[in-house]
Amino acid sequence: MAGIQQLSGLVLVDSNGVSFALGAGCDEALQTRLLQTIDTERRLITIEHNREKLVGCVVRLEEKSLVLLSPQPGDAVLRFFANVDFAYDIVEHILTDPFEALNIVDADERLVFMSPVHEKYMGLKTGEGEGKPVQEVIENTRLHEVVRTGIAEVGQVQQFKNFQRIVSRYPIRKDGEVVGAIGRIMFKGPEQLESLSRRINQLEAEVAKYKEETARRQQDNEILATIVGESAAVRELRAEIRKIAPLDIPVLIQGESGTGKELVVQALHRLSGRAKGPLVAVNAAALPESLVESELFGYAPGSFTGADRKGRKGKFELADNGTLFLDEIGDMPLEVQAKLLRVLQDKNVERIGDTRSRPVDFRLCCATNHDLEAFVENEKFRLDLFYRVSPISICVPSLADRLEDIPLLVSYFLKQLSEQYGKPAPGVVPDVYDYLMAQRWPGNIRQLQHEVERAFHFAEGGRIEVADFGHSAPQVGNNPLPVGRVHVYDATAEGTTLKDQLERVEDRLIAEAMERNKGNKKRVAEQLGISRSYLYKKLGLVAKNSEETGT
Repeated sequence: MAGIQQLSGLVLVDSNGVSFALGAGCDEALQTRLLQTIDTERRLITIEHNREKLVGCVVRLEEKSLVLLSPQPGDAVLRFFANVDFAYDIVEHILTDPFEALNIVDADERLVFMSPVHEKYMGLKTGEGEGKPVQEVIENTRLHEVVRTGIAEVGQVQQFKNFQRIVSRYPIRKDGEVVGAIGRIMFKGPEQLESLSRRINQLEAEVAKYKEETARRQQDNEILATIVGESAAVRELRAEIRKIAPLDIPVLIQGESGTGKELVVQALHRLSGRAKGPLVAVNAAALPESLVESELFGYAPGSFTGADRKGRKGKFELADNGTLFLDEIGDMPLEVQAKLLRVLQDKNVERIGDTRSRPVDFRLCCATNHDLEAFVENEKFRLDLFYRVSPISICVPSLADRLEDIPLLVSYFLKQLSEQYGKPAPGVVPDVYDYLMAQRWPGNIRQLQHEVERAFHFAEGGRIEVADFGHSAPQVGNNPLPVGRVHVYDATAEGTTLKDQLERVEDRLIAEAMERNKGNKKRVAEQLGISRSYLYKKLGLVAKNSEETGT
């Protein structure tokens, strides 16, 4: 009825002229213009009435024509009807297109039109869904929401039966008010819908995969960022960890004390497939020999005096489905090594005082600052166990091999200390970095961290200076290394090899450059064409030689 009420009038035309008229169609001037305009081809025409343009829809009825007159449409519609002789055919094509469905709802959210192709696909008879609430006819539709909100939804995915399809929904306004909504289903036909759905699912899976991979890489980078530094040695270490972590095989981590081997183990665990499992750490060197077995294997109830009445799991069991970190494995007693070897071979653990074996599944990571191969030769470490724990080996660089990382490490430690003590992080005078990079670090990063912490507490005026390290300067022998000084060797002295003579000449040139530039190591390195890290290394070696020769 709403559509009938919006008509301005109607005119019935036969071979004799106008035989019947209603509303605006009763105007004789309009009838005259209509008879001049109407023909047998056009189905949509425009005509004026009282200075207002109307649209006429021509319906052929055998030898008569019924013209339905509607109010003036928008300019685009008016030009479309006035200029396109086959405008009616275009509208007919849009509404009956077998390759693209169209649904229309009114302001009351009721379906007023559904394309024949969509009716057929849904198993509806022609016009069967019209007049019903759109939610009752179309599964998962949102056309009613578009009517309520007046907001278009373009390129949305709609689940329909067992398929997905792309739809666009647009509100229709008249005089600023939403009078309905149109939904267009972007698929060619029912036979293409399944193919489109598969493609959409494939694309969604690929996007999800890329998102997961990006998130994983970001997480990996955050984990590896705990190993502070940008030197070539550290970058290579991080690359090794990234490659080795997914491999579920034992890893031996070698390096001097204080180099951060435990950080490597943590990264290996967190980047592995066992990341959700436990990481259990055992310092073999810190355990009394009498307790090593009970700590590793656990014990049954009442197995010895003082034992827990319920018994206790050992580290092997606690690490099940995770990672077991044996630090300082080189200090493990030989008899315990034999039992560890059996666990690695059988993947079973027998608690002390128990006769039942329990299966365990863990990844073993070991660390040592000893030369295990030398220990094997000296019969301090079992050869068969060595092969078991070291199918892959990682060498953690000493601080001497990554001096250029000292500024980053100092900044990292100061940030940690600031958060720990609730104090603002002090600034660092540039000479401090030169000073620290010229020192020897037998205790590596752990020693550097200790020195930075002491300087943090001694610093005054909101900045750390070289003098703040005077309370605990790293020692070379019995004396702190002088800042900017180097012992001068006699280049003419007799030496056993050409290498010795060249080193003396090099030392002399460095000493002269240091004196000439008043200890500015950056300028010295630039003038001599050497890297700053090599210069710092030479300064440390020269100081060591100076002490040994007593000069």
